[in-house]
Amino acid sequence: MYQEIGPNARRHPLDRRANDYLSVLAVERGLSQNTISAYRRDLGGYLAFLGEQDPSPGMVDGFLASLHEEGMRSTTIARKLAAVRGFHRFLVGEGLSDEDPTRFTETPRTRMGLPKALDVDETIRLVEAPPGDTNLGKRDRAMLETLYGAAVRVSELVELDLPEVDLDTRTAIVRGKGNKQRMVPLGRPAVAAIRTYLPVRLQLCRSREDPGAVFLNARGARLTRQGVFGIVRKHALRVGIPASRISPHVLRHSAATHMVEGGADLRTVQEILGHASVSTTQVYTRMSLQHLHEVYVEAHPRALR
Repeated sequence: MYQEIGPNARRHPLDRRANDYLSVLAVERGLSQNTISAYRRDLGGYLAFLGEQDPSPGMVDGFLASLHEEGMRSTTIARKLAAVRGFHRFLVGEGLSDEDPTRFTETPRTRMGLPKALDVDETIRLVEAPPGDTNLGKRDRAMLETLYGAAVRVSELVELDLPEVDLDTRTAIVRGKGNKQRMVPLGRPAVAAIRTYLPVRLQLCRSREDPGAVFLNARGARLTRQGVFGIVRKHALRVGIPASRISPHVLRHSAATHMVEGGADLRTVQEILGHASVSTTQVYTRMSLQHLHEVYVEAHPRALR
């Protein structure tokens, strides 16, 4: 991850302004060097997430969601948001920007809850949303089927390389937290979608050296996390799912929830998700119980009497 704003770092149009902001914090507010270094790392990660995109409320939300997906504590996420918010307020105050995209962003509470899972019908509509008659539509369908079918993290998806996918055995080897590898199953729809996408992939990387990644962007380079966020939200909006309810991690939560609701045992779900402890996976049991209660209330004639 991009950790530093400096001459040797990947540049973003706001890099110079970020350095100006850090100088103000150091000189005018007298913050310690350790605090400045922390702000430098936080802003560096934010600008890296933006990539070539302009700041917007949606991009800020996507950045926070990506931090949550990495398993960061809400206190850490709140600190990073404070750095980003302070930076945008600085830009507005200096007349360098007209709007603050963090204006209506809520600070994470002490404990962030899991995002609400999509129901099965919503999820199927989403993964089937990409058009099948375009190259990028075929890629997007394969990507969404893999995200949901294998319940992988977005970081695991973008790091997935061709040799790690075995379509004959319908499995993939992904690298999770701590660079730990695990094998995940690929459903038949995901395998079919990937087979359809592979000829497209060859066309995408024809004009440059093959990066080896399964999923490529329109320029033939490895798809980025922010690219995946944009693709997921684009197709969600097409089928009527608001951006506030969707992210790549929501698809992972949905897959886990649907497996538990379908009767999968926690140990199996733990292995598929790559959780170090089954206690982390147990949250889906609580979510499943909530689902059972909702179904009971809706369906049982004595539920509300």
